[in-house]
Amino acid sequence: MKKIFAIAWKDAIIRFASSSELLFFIILPVVFTFLLAGGTPSGDTDNRIRLLVVDEARTTVSEQIIGELQNSTAVRPEVVSRDEAQKQFDERRASAVFIIPSGIDISSLQNGLAEVELFQQPNNLNATIAERAVLTAIRRVSSAISAAQNAVKQREAKQPFASDVEKQAYFETSLELAQNIQADAPERVTVIEGTTPDTVEYDPRANSSAGQLITWVFIPLFGISALFAYERQQGTLRRLLTTPSRKSTFLLGIISGQVAMALIQMVLLVGFGVVVMKLNWGREPLALSVILLASALAAAAFGTTMGTFVKTEGQASGLSIMFGMVMALMGGCWYPLELFPSAIQNAVKILPTTWAMQGLLDLVLRGKGLVDILPEAGVLLGFAVVFFAVGVMRFRYE
Repeated sequence: MKKIFAIAWKDAIIRFASSSELLFFIILPVVFTFLLAGGTPSGDTDNRIRLLVVDEARTTVSEQIIGELQNSTAVRPEVVSRDEAQKQFDERRASAVFIIPSGIDISSLQNGLAEVELFQQPNNLNATIAERAVLTAIRRVSSAISAAQNAVKQREAKQPFASDVEKQAYFETSLELAQNIQADAPERVTVIEGTTPDTVEYDPRANSSAGQLITWVFIPLFGISALFAYERQQGTLRRLLTTPSRKSTFLLGIISGQVAMALIQMVLLVGFGVVVMKLNWGREPLALSVILLASALAAAAFGTTMGTFVKTEGQASGLSIMFGMVMALMGGCWYPLELFPSAIQNAVKILPTTWAMQGLLDLVLRGKGLVDILPEAGVLLGFAVVFFAVGVMRFRYE
């Protein structure tokens, strides 16, 4: 046991001899996890296009227009001052700015004198969508006024009003009636969302967090092959023949040390997800420990097998990164597997990253427990047994 610990400690010292290793061990994983997971909106976030609104009129009509925009499925109005709107527009932080100038009221609409302003960023699709939403809101507000004006004309054609006061009162009554009818009118377009077998509310942050964890942990574990190549090039393995240490002791020392460091890295990334991103990683700690350990063993076993095929440390490092990136991409670590064709979804089941990702998502996203992730853990341990067996049988000192 002391020999195994000594070998593991030696590898840890070599790995962290340069402070730049911390960049790949914790700094970059945390940064990418935050950018791809923390920066990803959750399912409850309003993803409508942000539209800056400057309300200088502050009348009933302007309030109705803003109310229609708030009910829009395309834009999310944000009322700000003219100076703030101009600043954000100049800095290109806003796609469009809608200005309702003073004087916009029922009287100006009746007389056809109402004019509003809309500033749009050039060649911007969001600005075009915002324009359509503004036109729709204005049309809905003005249509009620047009209906009231029509009612006044029809009434005046049949029986003239006794005074302007009576005419205005009739207009206001007609306007209120038109607005009520418009509010009670049924929707002309009914949105029907398709149902899927998965009743779990999808959270892209959880998918991104789990995917980054697997990506950044599997690549160093695949790098066990580089350790074997390095020791072989330096002649360390040949010198071991002159010591009473057995091959199994050396292999256990290297593999257990790398797995232990991988588990520490996993715990740090899970802790970041719990504390900073408020993800539900800690609901089933035992199940989480099982799937993380099984994943680390599967990746370490693959690295062990690869180490018996490569010749140089540079070759091993390049292949570790390549295999790690490809397996992460195909295993659903960067994009949900549901986005891939069904044939690809079935084919990638031969990859350990697929099963590791499935197990982690079962815990953090689908709310499952230890019994539910045992199949994934079993498959990962199966990968570990097969690859460890191949690696040990093919292991050579030279």
